[in-house]
Amino acid sequence: MKKVKDVSEFLVELGPIKPQHPLKLKATYHDACHLCHGQQIRKQPRQLLEMIPGLEVVPLSESEICCGAAGSYNLTQPEMADRLGRRKAAHVLATGADAVFSANVGCLIQMGRHLRKQKPGMWIAHPIDALWASYSGERA
Repeated sequence: MKKVKDVSEFLVELGPIKPQHPLKLKATYHDACHLCHGQQIRKQPRQLLEMIPGLEVVPLSESEICCGAAGSYNLTQPEMADRLGRRKAAHVLATGADAVFSANVGCLIQMGRHLRKQKPGMWIAHPIDALWASYSGERA
């Protein structure tokens, strides 16, 4: 029996109540390495995002490939981390999305570093932030 669950896994099992406030934007989702490779969690974050009215979730090419953050990898291997970050940003931008979600703060920081240079207004957040915005009607 697992003692720890990711919040998306927990909420999907719980059976979340559909949020009511629309988020009218196009978004994509990046699979955090710890979730997709370590915990085999891929569909639950997407299921939560797909519940949000008005949110168009589009696929991200190479979603399961590391963004370059990888814990301390961006500190110990900065050149390679930078190459991976630029590659991930290019894939995100190619989707035409207004937002990118990921369930790892390291990924959010790494992608934000590269994406804000090219698309300053892009929303880069955890899927739970999107859910909160749709439940509350407020976007942080």
